[in-house]
Amino acid sequence: MTATGADREAAGSTTRGYWWWERRRSVALDVGLALVSALECGLEGVDFAGDAGLPAPVGVVFGLLAGSVLLVRRRWPIAVVLVSIATTPAEMGFLMALVGLYTLAASEVPRRITVVLAGMSLVGTFIVTYVRLRQSVAEQADFGPGDWYVPVVSIFMSVGLTAPSVLFGLYIGARRRLMESLRERADSLERELSLLADRAEERAEWARTEERTRIAREMHDVVAHRVSLMVVHAAALQAVAPKDPAKAVRNAALVGDMGRQALTELREMLGVLRSGDALIAPVAAGAVPLASVGQAAAAAAAAASEDGPRLSELEALVAQSRQAGMVVELSVDGELRPYAPEVEQTAFRVVQEALTNVHKHAAGAKTWVRLAHRGAEVAMQVENGPSDAAVADAGLPSGGNGLVGMRERVLGLGGVFVSGPTDAGGFRVSAVLPDGAGPSIPSG
Repeated sequence: MTATGADREAAGSTTRGYWWWERRRSVALDVGLALVSALECGLEGVDFAGDAGLPAPVGVVFGLLAGSVLLVRRRWPIAVVLVSIATTPAEMGFLMALVGLYTLAASEVPRRITVVLAGMSLVGTFIVTYVRLRQSVAEQADFGPGDWYVPVVSIFMSVGLTAPSVLFGLYIGARRRLMESLRERADSLERELSLLADRAEERAEWARTEERTRIAREMHDVVAHRVSLMVVHAAALQAVAPKDPAKAVRNAALVGDMGRQALTELREMLGVLRSGDALIAPVAAGAVPLASVGQAAAAAAAAASEDGPRLSELEALVAQSRQAGMVVELSVDGELRPYAPEVEQTAFRVVQEALTNVHKHAAGAKTWVRLAHRGAEVAMQVENGPSDAAVADAGLPSGGNGLVGMRERVLGLGGVFVSGPTDAGGFRVSAVLPDGAGPSIPSG
């Protein structure tokens, strides 16, 4: 787990190179406790030296050395408790014993070791207290308590000098471990949230890409087909205007109709895009999660599918190509029935794009459009013969995206798409779509 700069400032200034201490205040606390403990043990060492028959300076030095062990309580808590147990018969180091037991219980030392050392300290304190208290009672002839007095008082004193430190240390240690666990859990949740945010961003980017692709296909289908027909009619208008003014007027009217139809379809598409802006705009401003872009894209795609063309309009589509001078035959096998909106729209767009390609690349070629309604699928095929050299090419540009767009549409619904030249020198486009939506890829 990593700590931020704010965490370090909240915890205090660090002294990472200062042995085992992490903060300066920890150094100050331990040094202060060691000085107080050394002073206490040094003063108590005078009485110990007198009882043991040693020179007083020896007892003072012994007490100072024993009390200063508290300086290493964070690094070696077991050693501090052992020293305090060893100095218990000398009746010194009460502060060292209290702080040492607290540090031991709050540390990561195994609990069985803590229990053993705390038990040793309890027994040592009880024995020393019992002996000293019994000697004191024996020296006072006028004080005659019962036999229960010495053991009961010894028990209370030993428990009072041992249990509070151990219990408080256990509480602090458990609290630290709980806080550490909560920090680790918070860090884990933060990483998970970051991962989820990255995934949401990826899904949003995928949705935006899919929506841009869908819009590009729609724009290509609408503009390419309508404008191709307008160019063909304009070329015919230019050719027949000097010879047949009446036919030129009819062609001009057809060009106008084509332009109005193209504008109408573009206006409908722009309306769908504007309806999606209400969802996409807050995403750009950061008001809602980026995953909402995918919802907006899905809503726009669904709206486009509902408002798109249907197979019932296929006759009118073929009639437009006939009016532009193409010789095209339409045959329908099976009974016409409703399909899912995206299936009908894709089938219509495949035929539309195939006819557009005939206008672009095979001027004057005879064309056959076949539509078959089968049990659980609908099949369509657009085949044209070789172009007629006598018919002037309208000079329509080609971006090379027509077949790619058709393939993406059909495969996106789980269908089959095949295209290629025929033996007769023409070109054939075939597609089969299941009766229903396939994989969840936005269709055009």
